[in-house]
Amino acid sequence: MSARRRALVWILIVAASLIAVASVLTLWVHRQMLDENSWREASAELIEDPAVRSALSVYLVNELYENVDVAGDLEQRLPEQLKPLAGPVAGALRQPATDAVDRLLDTPAVQQLWVEASSLAQQKLVNVVEDKTGHGISTGDGNVTLDLGEIVQRLGTELGLSSSVLDRIPPDAGVITVMSSDRLAAAQTAVKVLRVLSGALLVLVLGLYALAVYLATGERRRTLRNVGWALILVGLTVLVARRLAGEYAVDALTSPESREAGRRGWLIGSEILGQIGVAAIIYGAVVVFGTLLAGAAGWAMAARRRLAPVFDERMGAAWAALAAAYLVLVLWGPTHALRTAWGIVLLGALLAAAVVALRRQTVSEFAGMRVTQAAPPVEPGRGGNGEAAPASAVPPGADAD
Repeated sequence: MSARRRALVWILIVAASLIAVASVLTLWVHRQMLDENSWREASAELIEDPAVRSALSVYLVNELYENVDVAGDLEQRLPEQLKPLAGPVAGALRQPATDAVDRLLDTPAVQQLWVEASSLAQQKLVNVVEDKTGHGISTGDGNVTLDLGEIVQRLGTELGLSSSVLDRIPPDAGVITVMSSDRLAAAQTAVKVLRVLSGALLVLVLGLYALAVYLATGERRRTLRNVGWALILVGLTVLVARRLAGEYAVDALTSPESREAGRRGWLIGSEILGQIGVAAIIYGAVVVFGTLLAGAAGWAMAARRRLAPVFDERMGAAWAALAAAYLVLVLWGPTHALRTAWGIVLLGALLAAAVVALRRQTVSEFAGMRVTQAAPPVEPGRGGNGEAAPASAVPPGADAD
């Protein structure tokens, strides 16, 4: 390649990699925030985490004590001579109540209440940002809340508070505001952009990488190898960004007492982001290995020499084995792409194209070698026609690098 074309190829690879990082972020938000199944799974993981349950227990007990006169209710129940102890007893009950709530949140019934409340909040959020109506919310209001009032009511019942006291708990007890109306316009614009970018950026990234390989005439294997390393770098960048952003957000938004719960919440909420980063590393490593297998290294030459008879004479069996292995990989589904129809088709097509290219190269390299091995022996140092044999040769199709 000329220096100008080589520079253009590198510009395409770098641009595609930068866009890939942005594409990963949009895919994460789309799959985590706007997908109900992913939200429910994350909510279930959150309530099952001990650190999150502990922080939620403190919040719920505080909500109960702020909205219910626990001391007054105890004073009415205690004998006349013990009524002065109602205040101290109510304060002493706060920690045991917190422990009781933690145990209560560990039960399947209450955890299901949490998941349903969280799922309803997510549906309200999606309705608002997509300018829809439903679930008892008006898009003109724009306030999205997570209502834990039913859990607060159950907590009061478990602590033995009278029904008359529980009836006085205000409707907004245990209600957490997820999004306020003053952020409605920005959120709706962001989601509209996100809907467009989540798929378009991925197509653009794949197109730029493919164009870089196409333009790299004479150095396509090396360029494809560089694309593989670029994917690995994108994956590592995503994982580092996840860690740094999580540490910043947790330090900025949580108190020292709830920091561990915030950290666990971030890790669970950004789990899909981590999965995408790991998937990018895996795909990049596969691309790098494939390009090295097609190279001129000794181990690669030896591997292709062993594959040559299979590719040449038993290709049907090779395709059957490859298809079986790919189906097992699809059943396993280690990455999100292998759990979606478009991902299965795309990755299968790329794998088949890679095998076809490797077969073509291998057969062309070693077909002549089998003919040479079958020819009569010649005088050492002389070719078959009596001329001196070349000192070394690189089989056709293998790059010198």
